Amino acid sequence: MDRKSHWENIYQHNDPSKVGWYRLHLEKSLQLIAEAGLEKTAEIADIGGGASTLADDLLDRGFANVTVLDLSSHAIDKARQRLGNRSGAVTWMEADVTKDSLPHNRYELWHDRAVFHFLTSPEDRSSYVAAVKESLKPNGHLIIATFSPEAPPRCSGLEVVRYTTASLVREFEGSFYLIRSLEQEHVTPSGVRQPYIYCHFRKSDL
Repeated sequence: MDRKSHWENIYQHNDPSKVGWYRLHLEKSLQLIAEAGLEKTAEIADIGGGASTLADDLLDRGFANVTVLDLSSHAIDKARQRLGNRSGAVTWMEADVTKDSLPHNRYELWHDRAVFHFLTSPEDRSSYVAAVKESLKPNGHLIIATFSPEAPPRCSGLEVVRYTTASLVREFEGSFYLIRSLEQEHVTPSGVRQPYIYCHFRKSDL
């Protein structure tokens, strides 16, 4: 099963509130986004946002230009249904960030909770980094969350790459510099412990 089919199957047959990465609110993400000090008109991209409630919370905070990108049409459909009339305030993109073209210098903040750690091949990771460089404005913010070394080696039936702050910095060095990192112990709806690491980067203005 290819990557898109895998995630379509996950979201077609599972309630979003029952999947392992579900949180009612992404508190750490919202904290780091607030610390970025963006204008409410800033373009924000939530990569792999799927059925996450981050878009809801960003709208609640007055952000007017939120894009949610996901591989799964089922995930996007469920998020749109949840948002109801407010779904028209969000730009929805069904795309693979490692393959599909994204807008040039469009976003002031790129958020990713639990996409990058599923990219187990160096080629996919290089494509991902290239996409961030292409789409993020100079001095833009990159907020990325992955499993830490203490987390399980697999998630949703797939292998993941677990990161320390140092190893995540190495993936993005050259074009991005670290602002800060923090940790969070996520507990899945079924009770599995999944420690995460969050890193907040800025893109070089060169």
